[in-house]
Amino acid sequence: MTAAPSPSTRSVDDWLARFPDERPPVFLAGAAVTLVLRDGAADVEVLLIERTERPEDPASGQVALPGGHVAESDGNLAVTAARELEEEVGVGLGDLRSGLHYVGTEHAIRFGLKVAVFAAALGPPTRAPFPRDVEEVAHVFWLPRETLLHTKQVARDTSRGVFPVPATVFEGHVVWGFTRRLLRQFFELPLEDGALGPAFPDRPGPAS
Repeated sequence: MTAAPSPSTRSVDDWLARFPDERPPVFLAGAAVTLVLRDGAADVEVLLIERTERPEDPASGQVALPGGHVAESDGNLAVTAARELEEEVGVGLGDLRSGLHYVGTEHAIRFGLKVAVFAAALGPPTRAPFPRDVEEVAHVFWLPRETLLHTKQVARDTSRGVFPVPATVFEGHVVWGFTRRLLRQFFELPLEDGALGPAFPDRPGPAS
């Protein structure tokens, strides 16, 4: 079933205010991603990438948040998130209006690792985000929050084979699986079983 669009009156700052703790998590995760947010014309928008199709890449052709695996030299997960953001879409910490807000950690079952999730507001950038390495990132685009309320069944190659899965389709980009779940949790949208998107498991709940 597809819900009617419902623009939010909450701004980027409102969404980020729920996660005031900017310290990186002290426990381990194998990767980190960042929700880069901006106030769009009708609703808050989040920056997404579409990965280049490569046979050796298990995430080949998938829509994702900017991010990647931890490197030994990173030191902590916030450094991983910042490094990957710069490497993939050319957005440095100086382009962000806020620091990196630690949101939580989620288990990416298909890839068998824990992923630290951060969020930040984009400031007035000197240039628009762009694919810095087309061998890894094919496209960069902004997804309005309200489009996540539109659900379609789209056939995808899952860990159990090719099956129809709940997805959001925006300008030809298919958002599904782990990325869509993270976004719906962050924006407090109902999950596919009808429950409200919970706070991330390692946090007691959104800050009031």
